[in-house]
Amino acid sequence: MMAVARLAGVSHQTVSRVINSPDTVRPETRERVEEAIRELGYVRNLAARSLITQQTALLGVVWTGSGYVGPSSTVAGIEVAARAAGYATLVAALENPDDDEVAQVFKGFRDRGVEGIAIVAPHDRMARLARECSIGIPTVLVADTDPTDGCQVVTVDQRLGGHLATAHLIERGCRRIAHISGPLDWFDARARVAGWRDALVEAGLPVPEVIVGDWSAESGYAAARQMLAEADLPDAVFCGNDATALGLMAGLRDAGVEVPGQVSVVGYDDSIGAAFFAPPLTTVAQPFTELGGACLEVLVAAITGDAPALTQLAPQLRERRSVR
Repeated sequence: MMAVARLAGVSHQTVSRVINSPDTVRPETRERVEEAIRELGYVRNLAARSLITQQTALLGVVWTGSGYVGPSSTVAGIEVAARAAGYATLVAALENPDDDEVAQVFKGFRDRGVEGIAIVAPHDRMARLARECSIGIPTVLVADTDPTDGCQVVTVDQRLGGHLATAHLIERGCRRIAHISGPLDWFDARARVAGWRDALVEAGLPVPEVIVGDWSAESGYAAARQMLAEADLPDAVFCGNDATALGLMAGLRDAGVEVPGQVSVVGYDDSIGAAFFAPPLTTVAQPFTELGGACLEVLVAAITGDAPALTQLAPQLRERRSVR
């Protein structure tokens, strides 16, 4: 920094202001300093700076490492928002961790001085382990669950999403509406089931037994075979995600059942390609980019002061041609 100051003919304090608060420096002075930085190839020593400020500008991100649309898109949104806010991220993917593995990851975060941790926790076990291991560090949980002391929650309102999908089918005249859920240890799956059930009860319609899937197209195809083996097909099926809907429609199509002519289908996520399914899929879109931004905003607030305990974003229905 001193070499930059000498070349630009300014004090090292002015160089620091150009780097950290450029708007406080006169344009002509700022240009001289920036030219000197370019000429000398100066790069800030962030490690040295963190020793002085006790701020590392590092955030930890924990997720399951799965290929599912929701968690992977959320992690991408968090990373983009963190970068835009001047933070670097340390990302740990824990697909089926034991307690010791989770504890080791959080110890690594502490050793590296992360200022806060974002945890994308789709199911009960991950949320429990994360809460136990993150004590003492500002933490945001991305999960459709309740906040706790020291652990803020940011989520999409999945119950509302399930209600939106089912209410749309009811408005279109469907009366026997089945639901293929995801695994019921996932927060999102349980909340979407609750929203589906709410809408049916409000309309005075029967609530059939949930068909439990695993988020895969294969489970949707298997559910189609199960429905076809029963006496009456439902009027409509609300699927827990778009992959399940894809498999369901393939299974119905292979049996000669028309979608939406005989059975209407609604998915969830508005994943890439949903508009090009045959037929184009009506689905519930989740605001993943906004979710990542909201998570980062709440985490920074938790680091610097007070943060809201719960932040919920609303999903939106995307109407296409899979509902008659």
